[in-house]
Amino acid sequence: METKQNDHIALLLMGLTVAMWGFSWIAMKSLVPYIGPFDLVMWRYALAFVALLVVLLVTRQPLKCPPFMLTLGIAVFQTTAFQCLCQLALVTGGAGHVVMLAYTMPFWVALFAWPLLGERPTRRHVLGFICAGVGLIAIIAPWQGLGSLTGSLLALLGGVSWGLGAVLSKIMFQRHAPKVLTLTMWQMALGTLLTFPVTLIFPQQEMILSPELFWGLAYTAIGASALGWWLWMSVVRRVSATVAGMSSLGVPVLTVLLAWLFLSEQPSTAELFGVAFIMMGLVIVNLEGSRGSARP
Repeated sequence: METKQNDHIALLLMGLTVAMWGFSWIAMKSLVPYIGPFDLVMWRYALAFVALLVVLLVTRQPLKCPPFMLTLGIAVFQTTAFQCLCQLALVTGGAGHVVMLAYTMPFWVALFAWPLLGERPTRRHVLGFICAGVGLIAIIAPWQGLGSLTGSLLALLGGVSWGLGAVLSKIMFQRHAPKVLTLTMWQMALGTLLTFPVTLIFPQQEMILSPELFWGLAYTAIGASALGWWLWMSVVRRVSATVAGMSSLGVPVLTVLLAWLFLSEQPSTAELFGVAFIMMGLVIVNLEGSRGSARP
C-alpha cells in the first residue's frame, strides 16, 4: 500500500514539475526583448538560491553541502550545461523548435542509467521509447530543416548533459540520501557561479528594466527554478531514473499546447501527432514503472 501511495505522490510531483517547466519556456520567450539569454539563466538561479536559502534558514534545515563532487557534477551537467547549451543553440541561429532536440534527454537518461545504475530497459520501456521517439521526431520535423548544424548539435548536447545529470542525481540519493531542499539550494548556488563566466564570454543585449522583466524573472526564478527543481529532485528520489527521464517529455508536450494558447502558435498536424505519440510513450513507461515498483 505504501509503494502505491509513493507512486501516486511521484506522479503528482512530476505533473507539477512539468507544469512549472512548461510555463517557463513561455516566460523565457516573452523575456527575449528584455534580457540576454545567459543573463536570464544566471539571474534566475541567483534569485532561486536566495529564496531557497531563506526557506532553509526559516525552517532551520541543514545548510551543509552534500558530497561536493557529486553535487558539482549535477550542477555542471544538469543545472548549468543544459540551460546554457539550449540558449546558445538559439543564439547561434538554430530555428526556434531546435530546442526540442534537447528533449532527447530521456533516451540519454536510459542510456546512462543502464551501466551506471543497472537499470536495464524492459520491453515495455523500449516500446514506450519508440512511441515517444516517433512523437518527438514529429514535433521536431527534421524534414523542414533544423536551422544551423551548430545549433542543432548544441541542443543535442544539452539533452546529453541533462541525461547524465539526472543519473548523477539518482546516484546521489541512492548513496547519500541528502535533504532535497538543501541539494536544490546548492544546485542554484553552483548554477549561478558556473553561469557567470558565460555571461562575460558571450556578448548580450543590455538588460531593459520593466514590469515584464520583473514578473518574468520572478516566475522563472521562484516557480520554475526554486520550486521546479525541488519538485524534480523529489521525483528523482522516488522513482527510477528511466521513469523520471521519460516523464520529463511532458514538458515539450505542454509547451506546444501553451504556445498555442498564449502565443497563438498553432501546432501543425505533425506536432499534434507527435504530442499524441509522446503521451502514449509516457503512459507505457510510467505504467511499467508502477508495475516494477510494486514487485516484492
